[in-house]
Amino acid sequence: MNTYGRIAFALLTIGLAAAQDQGGKSLLPGEFDGYNEIVKDINLKNFTKALADIAAWRQKFPASAYQDDGSALEIQALAETNQPAKALDELSAVMARGFDTVYPGPQGQATVIRLLYAATWAIAHLPNPSAEEISTGRTAARQLMAYDRQLPGVSPSQWEQARTDMKTKADGALFYLAMLPGLQAMSHQPPDCVSAESSFAAALGDYPDRSILSYDLGRAFNCQVKDQPGKIFAAIYEFERASSIDPKLGDPNADPSKVQSFADNSYIRVHGSDEGLDRLKQLVKQSPLPPSGFSFPTAAEVAEQKRAEFERDNPQLAIWIRIKAALADSNGASFFDTQMKDTTMPMLRGTLLDAKPVCHPRELLVAVSAPDAPKPLAPEIRLKLDKQLAGKPVLGSEFQWEGVATAFTQQPFILTMETASKNITGLKLDACSATLPKKQ
Repeated sequence: MNTYGRIAFALLTIGLAAAQDQGGKSLLPGEFDGYNEIVKDINLKNFTKALADIAAWRQKFPASAYQDDGSALEIQALAETNQPAKALDELSAVMARGFDTVYPGPQGQATVIRLLYAATWAIAHLPNPSAEEISTGRTAARQLMAYDRQLPGVSPSQWEQARTDMKTKADGALFYLAMLPGLQAMSHQPPDCVSAESSFAAALGDYPDRSILSYDLGRAFNCQVKDQPGKIFAAIYEFERASSIDPKLGDPNADPSKVQSFADNSYIRVHGSDEGLDRLKQLVKQSPLPPSGFSFPTAAEVAEQKRAEFERDNPQLAIWIRIKAALADSNGASFFDTQMKDTTMPMLRGTLLDAKPVCHPRELLVAVSAPDAPKPLAPEIRLKLDKQLAGKPVLGSEFQWEGVATAFTQQPFILTMETASKNITGLKLDACSATLPKKQ
């Protein structure tokens, strides 16, 4: 692995060997070959061999004036061989003494930057760092972010490129540390969703446009829904914000459609449709956290609202729908006998399907259905009249009536009602045509 960016590594090796004989230090007799071999290992990126050579050199020259320089090389090699905990442990002791004290002057700058790079990489690769490791890593990342002393022998343009890489690496480590408490809380068994919510929300205050934080905050909200159903709205808000800000969640190789589909389907599942989804997509761009009291109608609430509106606009049809549902139930016959038989029904409205006889009828077959019901309509109610009507009823016309329920069958479904012709309103009647007597 390469702890540094390509440009930064090239710049940091400038003057590496030359810096070893500055600052009034000198190598012990016989020490040059061993120490120079370590420097060659680092320059050739043979970090495993460097660790072995450092151990041999320390054992042979424990009183070397270059022990601190050897520590710097060892920390770098530990990081490059994927040993972040050991690298941070070694670095902590150096930082306690102060970089400017241990590696003073311009000749020490390259060493300090190497150590800051190593620490910044190391902390971002520890899944469960200790408090001391977090402190060391955070301090190193902040120092790398703020480091502005140009290296000797490096051109301004080269230094600017290196500074860009330094800031990128430092920002990545600091962002990881901001996410870490929430990630640790979510990794518990069972997850500590409340703590995760608090941690991710706090991190969003520092990184409002990092979509992975919004997504993880949504997960923290979502895992509390069982006990607090209202959290589902905040969860969906964060999923939609992550989808709107960066559906790849910071991974350039990720498939953006996965997060987009998940967020949209979460909304549709709760709301019952995609109505209002576009408004939500605009809202989430305005703030990393949902507004106080944020919610939207659930599918059940939407259905209840539509039911209330339907009953308000179609009161008679709504009454019949409830009656028919009770009659069609498995206990429908019992319901009729105990609750409806021989009782006056509220006024209903229906469509005439048949009249018996066609002219001056005493019986009408009626459907009580919504205007958009599929055709042809089926008869649901049989009206028995107290006397003949004064004409020929127009089939398909709508009318209203009041009557008494007297009989019911489920197969076929027919409710029989008796009504007085005076209680029928709105029924269209045509005149009956005269019938000539048959010739003998």
